[in-house]
Amino acid sequence: MLKIFTGDDRIRAKKAIEVYLGQDYEIVEGSELEVNSLPSIFLGNSLFSETRHILIRDLSVNKPAFDKLPDYLNTNHQVALLELKLDKRSNAYKLLKTKVEIKEFALPKNPNLNQVFDIYRTAKTNGKKAVSMLETIKNDEDPIMFFGLIVSQAIKDYARKQGPKEKRVLKELSKLDLDLKSTSLPSWLLIESFLLRLSSLT
Repeated sequence: MLKIFTGDDRIRAKKAIEVYLGQDYEIVEGSELEVNSLPSIFLGNSLFSETRHILIRDLSVNKPAFDKLPDYLNTNHQVALLELKLDKRSNAYKLLKTKVEIKEFALPKNPNLNQVFDIYRTAKTNGKKAVSMLETIKNDEDPIMFFGLIVSQAIKDYARKQGPKEKRVLKELSKLDLDLKSTSLPSWLLIESFLLRLSSLT
């Protein structure tokens, strides 16, 4: 049996996957799968059990393999796909949605989302202005959620261009993450300090 779990709320999606698969399951990186590996995953047996429990992550980014997925709907194994986003225009999706259960887990919409991204972009060139912009939304935001959104943008930047500047930003965010978890300093103070430093990193 195959089920698809999709959406940007990965925490809720993973909890639902554990209800479906249990605590002990195989993990396969879908982005790296070769098409000729699909039969061994969906049809191959385990030495220890006839039914395997398999989580495949981000298969939809691998279009050749994802397009072959409808060929394996008769699998005897329990298979879960974890996808950030599905292309609902694709032929594979249109066929799958009529044959398998697709559960969506979306994060609540943040009304300040565009402003958060604007603050991050501004901080790349003008940290003081970014901190001033942050003051206007700070009371309505959770600092950890704000930090998470900044991280998501930095990862996108790195995916577009894997240069030394992008690596430096990710390293600084990694340090900030540790500081947010381990120091007694106010979270907003730590984040503001990062925004002020960001222009020197980029």
